[in-house]
Amino acid sequence: MVDYVGRYTHRVAIANHRLLATDAGQVRFGYTDDRPGQQPKTMTLAADEFIRRVLLHVLPPGFHRMRYYGFLGHRHRTEKLARCRHLLGMAATLPPPDDPTPPRDYRDRYEALTGISLRTYPVCHDGHMLVIESLAKDRSRPACLDSS
Repeated sequence: MVDYVGRYTHRVAIANHRLLATDAGQVRFGYTDDRPGQQPKTMTLAADEFIRRVLLHVLPPGFHRMRYYGFLGHRHRTEKLARCRHLLGMAATLPPPDDPTPPRDYRDRYEALTGISLRTYPVCHDGHMLVIESLAKDRSRPACLDSS
């Protein structure tokens, strides 16, 4: 079960390097046979069938990929990692500093690299741009229907 679920936790349905060719409405891609020996093979499908099969692996709106499970699961991660470190004889982690510096985001990195601030208005270069409101995502889209 873990091997099966592991295929879908972090990766996409098919990697780009496995796509070999697209000709006249056909898609050719490489795959590995799951039978003993695991021989690499090539399959050619009609484009609409290939897209249908790939879309079977796309999560519906509102769902998220599973990130961690077991001792890395979010609910008790801190306690379980501390227990693992204790059992392995490792030193405990250092507590976070009392006055943490705010994390740098892409705007800070961009300014350090180019000398241009993304926080000021681009035309007059005066004042600071601030987020005053964030609009909620539209959740009114219909659910994706399974056509298989």
